[in-house]
This record gives sequence, C-alpha cells and structure tokens, in this order.
Amino acid sequence: MADAAAGSVRSGPHQVLLALYALFVLAAGARSAVQLATDAARAPIAYTLSAVAALTYAAGWVAIRRASAGHTGFARVMLWVELVGVAGVGTLSLVRRDWFPDASVWSDYGLGYGFVPAVLPVAGLLWLRRQRGASTAS
Repeated sequence: MADAAAGSVRSGPHQVLLALYALFVLAAGARSAVQLATDAARAPIAYTLSAVAALTYAAGWVAIRRASAGHTGFARVMLWVELVGVAGVGTLSLVRRDWFPDASVWSDYGLGYGFVPAVLPVAGLLWLRRQRGASTAS
C-alpha cells in the first residue's frame, strides 16, 4: 500500500505539466468555443483545430495525471498524438495560409502561445522517460 501511495505522489515537474495542461485545456477550449460561436465561417478549419487541441490537452491532462501512478502507456500515446498534431498543423498553417485566416492554437507551431504547444509534449515525453528510468532503478 505504501508503494502504491508513493508512486502516485506528484513531483514538481509533474505538477507543472498538469498545471500547463489544465491552462491549455481552458485557453484552447475557450478560444475555440468563442470563435466557433461568434464567427465560425471566418476560419472554420483553424477554429475546429483549436477545439481538437483543447480535447487533446484534456486527454493529455488525464493521461499525465495517471502516469504518476505508473500508467504511462496512454500518456505516451497522447503526447505523441499531440506532438504530431502540433507539427502537422504548424506545417499546414505555413503551407496553406488561406486555411488559417485566424490562428489556431497549434498554427505556426504555437507561435501565439510562445511555442509552448510545441515544447509541452516534448517536456511530457522527457518526464515520462525520467519516470521509466526511476521505476527501473528502484
């Protein structure tokens, strides 16, 4: 029982990841909700991709939260999905500017958010790698 409780203790980096994911769920979700509700026809692809980003961040938050208890498989998948999303949408937003008259959360690799969307899944994957190394060392 003590080992299970110790495994679920959240480290400083884990808490930062959870806080950033919660912030991005709110930021991307609110942004897309307002944009889709007020002017969906202006940039439907960009606004819909922001909603997809919000859902991805929500799933990522759950996955990272569970990862501290040793359930890292879902977190690894979600972080890779997120990274592919940021890279794909970032590249698409540069190649097809006409699809992005307004930015999405992931357009230009997260430029509007200080590139945090591009760094966040990488930081999460590094944290998971460190968790795996720590669990094999014990």
